[in-house]
Amino acid sequence: MKVSAHISALSRTQWYEYIPRFLFGGVVTALAGIVANKFGPSIGGLLLAFPAIFPATATLIAKHEKQEKHAAGYHGKKRGRKVAGVDAVGASMGAIGLIVFGFLVWKLILLLPVWVVLLSATLGWWLTSFAVWKILRG
Repeated sequence: MKVSAHISALSRTQWYEYIPRFLFGGVVTALAGIVANKFGPSIGGLLLAFPAIFPATATLIAKHEKQEKHAAGYHGKKRGRKVAGVDAVGASMGAIGLIVFGFLVWKLILLLPVWVVLLSATLGWWLTSFAVWKILRG
């Protein structure tokens, strides 16, 4: 599979389709803040790492794919689910990279300047995500 980005896809999304994304993301972030105040930043950080936008994005991807296939005369429900599933795999690969990012920040933040820590952690995230993608690609 060739990885690509299509800016034109942004025009297929209606303004009101962004509302559930922002609401869900905002609610999860607010809840993480409340939990962090009560139980500390470590527990709050775990909740903040919840993929707040992914559920709304997956349903939106499935909906758009179904609409596209329906316009071509097909049912499209299975195709929509498959495309959302592929997106979920990509999100999982990125999440594995984020684990490495968090680990590197945790271990290096007291040892190195912040800019070096963030640069190193970002590089670790990218390399890990790319390696996982390469392994799964076969």
